[in-house]
Amino acid sequence: MTKDCNRRLRDLIARKQAVLLPGAANALTARVIEDIGFEAIYVSGAGITNTFLGMPDIGLISVTELASHVAALRNAVSLPLIVDADTGFGNAINVGHTVRILERSGANAIQLEDQEFPKRCGHFSGKGVIPRAEMVQKIRAAVDARVDPNLVILARTDAIAVNGFEDAIERAEAYIEAGADMTFVEAPRTADQMAGIPKRLPVPQLLNIVAGGLTPMLELAELQRMGYAFVLYANAALQASVAGMQKVLGHLKDAGSLDGVSDALASFGERQRLVNKPQFDALEKKYS
Repeated sequence: MTKDCNRRLRDLIARKQAVLLPGAANALTARVIEDIGFEAIYVSGAGITNTFLGMPDIGLISVTELASHVAALRNAVSLPLIVDADTGFGNAINVGHTVRILERSGANAIQLEDQEFPKRCGHFSGKGVIPRAEMVQKIRAAVDARVDPNLVILARTDAIAVNGFEDAIERAEAYIEAGADMTFVEAPRTADQMAGIPKRLPVPQLLNIVAGGLTPMLELAELQRMGYAFVLYANAALQASVAGMQKVLGHLKDAGSLDGVSDALASFGERQRLVNKPQFDALEKKYS
């Protein structure tokens, strides 16, 4: 499945049609994304850290923990997985190790960023970036480590927040020269910056949209005209689930029952459908 997904992801990227890319922090969210009809899934490092550890996105998960989540998603869905590998969990040698682990776990694209460790969410303040030459070596190591040449290496730069827009573009150009298949210039501040990124960089681009974040939330049609390959909503599902839990559990605490919030709940049957309960029932009958 992984090699087939690699090719499918390459085809999606080549379209440059601003394909919507929702993020998932767990296999159930991935099933919902696939069930709704999206074409690919972003495995969110922030989402995994928030849901698995209950902690902020500041570089706290390990490559082993990330790989176990990727494997669970790969087992649950057939869509291509773009995996957020943060800074690669170390230097260039560590990056090669990370790429091999995540590729075996079922990743179809691996995103690496040029932040200093410990990294921070792209829309947090207080970030730093490593020297450009060091990140170039990390990208080279990632390209060398992949087994399938169709595995996508996605290079992210957070330099806008640290050194400004021009430095971010120059870094992205260097990462492309080192072998990155796509780039991701994080947190452009204006529509002009957003429009300039795909024009100035020769490989497909990913744009990250964060509710309440630093990048303007333009209409999808405008982003398609700009020529982005993917428009990422990394934690929209997570934020929606938090709001839903707060609403339902708050009502339960105050009212002592779920009367009045049933419209906010998936039915018991729908929940079982999403986790393929009928399929397991059929297997039980087959092997009984």
